[in-house]
Amino acid sequence: MYTTTNEEGILNNYATEPQMYYSEYPSPEQQSRYAFQGAIAGLFIMAMVLVALVAS
Repeated sequence: MYTTTNEEGILNNYATEPQMYYSEYPSPEQQSRYAFQGAIAGLFIMAMVLVALVAS
């Protein structure tokens, strides 16, 4: 942890930063899984909106 002190004696603590890395493009299998998860999420949201409309 990196700590500094200003002229008034107040301590400032800084967390250590993680090492950065570049992301990799998702494989076709991961892309299809993301599309499936998006479709399921869309259906879930539509169901919630329909239930809210019916309940009101």
